[in-house]
Amino acid sequence: MNETISASRRDFLVKTAALTGGLALGVFDPALAGAGGTPAELTAWVLVQADDQVIIRVARSELGQGSFTGLAMLVAEELECDWSQVRAEYADVNEHVRRNRVFGSMSTGGSRGIRESQEYLRRAGAAAREMLLSAAATGWGVPVAECAAAGGQVFHRTSGRSARFGELAAAAAKLEVPKSPRLKEPAQWTLLGTSPARLDIADKTTGRQIYAADVRLPGMLHASIAQCPVFGGKLKAVDDSAARTLRGVRKVVQGEDWVAVVADNWWRANQAVKQLRITWDAGDNGAVSSESIREFLRTGLTEAKVPVARRDGDAAAALGGAAKVLEAEYYAPYVNHATMEPQTATALVTGDRVEVWVGTQNGETTIAAAAEAAAIPLEQVHVHKMHAGGAFGRRGPHQEFTKQAVWIAQSLPGTPVRLQWSREEDMQQGRYRPVALVRLRGGLDAQGNWVAWEVRQADHSVLALVRPTDIKNGIDPVAVRSFQDNPYAVPNFTNEYAMRNTHVPPGFWRAVAHTHNPVFRESFIDELAHAAGRDPYEFRRPLLAGKKDLGVLDAVAKAVGWGTPAPRGVHRGIAVVDSYGSFTAAAVEIAVTEGSVIEVRRVIVALDPGHIVHRDAVKAQIEGGVLWGLGSAMNEEITIKDGRVEQSNFSDYPLLRLAQAPGVIEAIIMPTGGFWGGVGEPPIGAVVPALCNALFAATGKRVRSLPLKNHGFRYA
Repeated sequence: MNETISASRRDFLVKTAALTGGLALGVFDPALAGAGGTPAELTAWVLVQADDQVIIRVARSELGQGSFTGLAMLVAEELECDWSQVRAEYADVNEHVRRNRVFGSMSTGGSRGIRESQEYLRRAGAAAREMLLSAAATGWGVPVAECAAAGGQVFHRTSGRSARFGELAAAAAKLEVPKSPRLKEPAQWTLLGTSPARLDIADKTTGRQIYAADVRLPGMLHASIAQCPVFGGKLKAVDDSAARTLRGVRKVVQGEDWVAVVADNWWRANQAVKQLRITWDAGDNGAVSSESIREFLRTGLTEAKVPVARRDGDAAAALGGAAKVLEAEYYAPYVNHATMEPQTATALVTGDRVEVWVGTQNGETTIAAAAEAAAIPLEQVHVHKMHAGGAFGRRGPHQEFTKQAVWIAQSLPGTPVRLQWSREEDMQQGRYRPVALVRLRGGLDAQGNWVAWEVRQADHSVLALVRPTDIKNGIDPVAVRSFQDNPYAVPNFTNEYAMRNTHVPPGFWRAVAHTHNPVFRESFIDELAHAAGRDPYEFRRPLLAGKKDLGVLDAVAKAVGWGTPAPRGVHRGIAVVDSYGSFTAAAVEIAVTEGSVIEVRRVIVALDPGHIVHRDAVKAQIEGGVLWGLGSAMNEEITIKDGRVEQSNFSDYPLLRLAQAPGVIEAIIMPTGGFWGGVGEPPIGAVVPALCNALFAATGKRVRSLPLKNHGFRYA
């Protein structure tokens, strides 16, 4: 049977209104509170069982970065519970809708999980603590000021009496949630800043952890999909006669730009997809190539007038009077998220109810996508959040795999269907880090001082696709990061931005513009330093005076021994980048043999995020960021031919291998307090430019485009 499913669309302005309201912390539903073995809800985030087990709800997503533990620690610190009795569970997305966005943002991206949740999560824990104190004080008939909480118990200081949280929970749940509970000062923290065992590691280590790809339900069928290889193209015709004869095939379902086969296991579904004879309508983009895209970007560099993101002083005049002017052009290609778990979602449509099992970075976008696909209210969609097998931005606003799963399941009412993209589909249907072409001009005075610079960017806008209302005066604020907000005290600076959007869909790729713009900026500053005859580290220092960037820069310079001779055959590079509210710097030591074989000996990254929650998780994020940056710098590139992505698997899109990892990665964690910065993405920014600057020191060759493999380099 051949069935066509189209995406009928209702007016979702009313239905999604619940997802645009303000945060309602601590809304209490008495029906959820109980005694005995039923957990009592103190605040929306905190449930306490009679056996003293504390359940902390987590609204953000665990993507491997440790959020499941870190977010729970924020609550537990103020609650004063026994950490060994804490477990975390995902906040229910449907309940979130019904309770007027009670859990705040469910989005996990932009290194915002801790920094944007920390205050209201700590308040949730503090409110629950005060409720337990009040319940104990009332029961004992004593002033609440005489009571204190610690280790999952409430103590009466005068009499020495005590009560466990589990004994007090039912009574505490009946109290009004305090609106302004007192928070601890950082000096009073006993849990935050330490490294307790992460809540997700045991199940991942033993294989008990269930990801979206592991979901198995009674009677479940499996779907594999083929999508138009030219973005924006449509399905013209399909001959499924050969596929329908294969063992286990139950159905062929068509969409506007895709065809899916449903079978009794995924392998059979995928083999049947390969037997489909599909005719695609490529539309107007069938002749687009990487070369034509690059030429399109170049029009942004030559256009007479484009929007200005920042202007300090008069850069044009200062460059005109400079003793020396340097000009350089830098380029970065599209790159893919390449998550180890391909895009996967399971859907079950029963009457007017939809259930979805998915690894997502944003429960709200998932529930909205499923509701839109099924054309039903949000309240009739139930999302089962799973840990994701990698995400890096791919599973955030882009939820086409969720919609596809719902559409396919609609054709089989009452039967759960698990859609999993093949590796080839995942590689060729990505939402890629934008391509970028940048021209920089910098001027030095007769004494070698940096007096002016101009930056003209031409790149693809992510926000034009996902949040066009955030674009103001022609400027994509994500695209101009590291330039518009650069910290260098140069009196004359102009940052211009030329938006050049192609048919290739862009996406938020871990750190986005903070992965390529720092390469352009910090490599060019290295060029200016060498032109001035100055040490690259010393060249930067006075321009960062009084800023936190200088602290991390000095830290890596000291750690690497900058200013002292490197070991024989070893060369160094350095860079500094602030991003996502944090400050980072990197120093890289490499050896180059045979003129092109790079051995990364040592990478040092210093990070100042203000405050930290789980120290070991921060260290792991730094180490992971180093590997992410080094891998993308050498090999990762998505190229376009005949309108479609050429790469199809890890064979032609290689990631960093274990044997290519640096000999040493040193993480310098230096929280100075007073602010909350991100951690997941900031460590990446300075690593690649430091590598490129070390490569110049080793070879005298200035690399101005990525990946490095295109210049004949490879890792040892």
